[in-house]
Amino acid sequence: MNDYEKMKSGRLYMPQDPDILKEQFKRLEKLYDFNSTRPYESEKRAGLLKEMFAEIGEDCYIEPPLHANWAGKNVHFGKKVYANFNLTLVDDTDIYVGDFTMFGPNVTVATAGHPILPRLREEGYQYNLPVFIGKNCWIGAGAVILSGVTVGDNSVIGAGSVVTRDIPANCVAVGNPCRVIRKIGERDEKYYHGDMAIEPEDLE
Repeated sequence: MNDYEKMKSGRLYMPQDPDILKEQFKRLEKLYDFNSTRPYESEKRAGLLKEMFAEIGEDCYIEPPLHANWAGKNVHFGKKVYANFNLTLVDDTDIYVGDFTMFGPNVTVATAGHPILPRLREEGYQYNLPVFIGKNCWIGAGAVILSGVTVGDNSVIGAGSVVTRDIPANCVAVGNPCRVIRKIGERDEKYYHGDMAIEPEDLE
């Protein structure tokens, strides 16, 4: 198994392999083009994302600048995913994001890791583990989701959280390290923030 094949295996490999870098730089040219678009060039942006991403559903919106190690080569977005500015996708292996999920500004999703043993880091070794983010999640501003993590459907990750382990569906989780603080429940049917009530006329 060569280094390119090891990228998605979870095994240690050398990301500086010349064949890897050749393809990576080629893809980063597309990312450069995307980040250079003007605000009104929505059709051009959508077209570039289709070329860049492994999968991207209908009506996704990503606010430039977008940062991605492989320009989205290993990124799978469902439909109507929204990402505010400075989304960073360390997509050395697969990142899966379900329909209707939202990313606040300055979120990082990182599939890559490095060995704890110093001499292996010195030599440049890396490993990658996929990340799975479910449908209809809200990832708050500045959150960091680390390699191998799954975030369940409908869950909310609080701003500034560092997600080091799986988060189940239908809950609110915050902190560093990120922990579940409560389930999404009946009260959330009545209030959208603190004691601020959901007014039916506002939803018409």
